[in-house]
Amino acid sequence: MGMEQLETTSAKQPEPNGNTNVPLLELHDISKQYGLNKVLNNVSFHVNRSEILALLGDNGAGKSTIVKTISGVVRPDSGMLLWDGKAVTLHAHTDAAELGIETIYQDTALVDSMTIARNIFMGRELVGPLGFLRMKEMREIASHVLKTIVAIEGIDSPDKLVGSLSGGQKQAVAIARAVHFKRTLLVLDEPTSALAVRATEALFEYLRALRTQGLSSVLVTHNLYDAYRICDRFVVMARGEVVFQATQKETSVEELTEHVSRG
Repeated sequence: MGMEQLETTSAKQPEPNGNTNVPLLELHDISKQYGLNKVLNNVSFHVNRSEILALLGDNGAGKSTIVKTISGVVRPDSGMLLWDGKAVTLHAHTDAAELGIETIYQDTALVDSMTIARNIFMGRELVGPLGFLRMKEMREIASHVLKTIVAIEGIDSPDKLVGSLSGGQKQAVAIARAVHFKRTLLVLDEPTSALAVRATEALFEYLRALRTQGLSSVLVTHNLYDAYRICDRFVVMARGEVVFQATQKETSVEELTEHVSRG
């Protein structure tokens, strides 16, 4: 992957509040209920700058609802979100994107019938004064992104249809799109579930490179061995609650497995 040439010109970094000890994102007592089903119960954790945080838990633990909350898709019934130490309310995905939060879902949210270039700019198309799409400019930028931000093996043109790509190639396109526009916090929901070993390693190499650039990632995964290899800290959820938190040095795969299994 082309790690050494990570672009920063299109980045929207958060304005520091002067205290580098303040986490990038904080969740305080987040609760959410659907009818009689309480899916989140006073969930609290934070994401530091320049770190990869693992969000772990079995099915039904509440991880997906937390991802949607961070992404602005779900509004909690109670609790507070802080971004760079300041309280924020996310009414929609666009609010999270404005802050610099980008979510990459398990299905990558790409359109198979569209080209790579159109997918990278989907919803953020460059438009001229008369309303026409600036296709040449988008193709040129997409080509540059593919060559320098994420060097994807087997892709030599931004005009390729996404439907012709492998799972790993699609994931890389989704990451390239996210990083090109918002380079502050990436939330990855089960990104390795459809990836081969080589593509998974390429993804992890990329996340490490982003970390050295001061970016943060939240990795939602069922693979505890992968999480332990790549992540700095771990948050384990069960039945809508946080049941365990630790740094990589403070825990082990065996202990993480035990806490996840209890859920």
